[in-house]
Amino acid sequence: MDIDVGFWLTLALLITVLIWLADRALKLRQRKGMIGTTVETSNSLISVLFIVLVIRSFIVEPFTIPSGSMLPTLQVHDFILVNKFSYGLRLPVTNTKIIPLGEPERGDVMVFKFPEDTSQNFIKRVVGLPGDRVAVRDNVVYVNGEPVKRELVDSGRIAPRVWRREYIEHLGEAEHLIWQEGLIDPYNGEPRIPQGGTQGEWEVPEGSYFVMGDNRDNSNDSRFWGVVPERLVVGEAFLIWMHWDPIFSLPSFSRNGSIDKISTE
Repeated sequence: MDIDVGFWLTLALLITVLIWLADRALKLRQRKGMIGTTVETSNSLISVLFIVLVIRSFIVEPFTIPSGSMLPTLQVHDFILVNKFSYGLRLPVTNTKIIPLGEPERGDVMVFKFPEDTSQNFIKRVVGLPGDRVAVRDNVVYVNGEPVKRELVDSGRIAPRVWRREYIEHLGEAEHLIWQEGLIDPYNGEPRIPQGGTQGEWEVPEGSYFVMGDNRDNSNDSRFWGVVPERLVVGEAFLIWMHWDPIFSLPSFSRNGSIDKISTE
């Protein structure tokens, strides 16, 4: 479960403000011992907490990538920044939009609250906008009956019985890499197209978005649990600023830059 940093920052700020009000009324700082020291420390934190809360709630928020569902665009343990105002200003904790500034566009990498458990943040790519019809047939994505343009840049086996194809996909204004993977038929050596929940057709209702991971056959996304309501949108991911594998490693800055920069090396 993700820690709701916004909630705890808001709570901490509220507590420090209440202590400040009590100090104004009762002159608590003038008392000797722990009470006076605690009040003075609390008062000094108000401006810091306020600035951090404003930046995190309305401007930019850091996130860490926990899974491989957005490979090859985002790697596990990438540290990214999310623009909190590109889709409108929202109140902390409740996530209520107070000032509309923009809407998600097809191809955006979007962070949102997972519809089935809003304590978790998910990150996926916007494929379908309100009113769109999205279909996946034989691993090809169609939007409103038109196949999404893509170009094969690499293909081969990544294990004795597993194939992978890498494409440059053109989705809206975005150009980005995607992976498709599957098993190789042991009888004829041909790739098997994954089926199950990865193929189908979906209508995107008003006020909602259809999202998919760039690691198309290894992503828990709208194909399985449905659309993302607008009220759960957090912001647009736009920058990788660090990569740091856990334990006994140093941070790496070799991946710094725009999320959708394309490298096929």
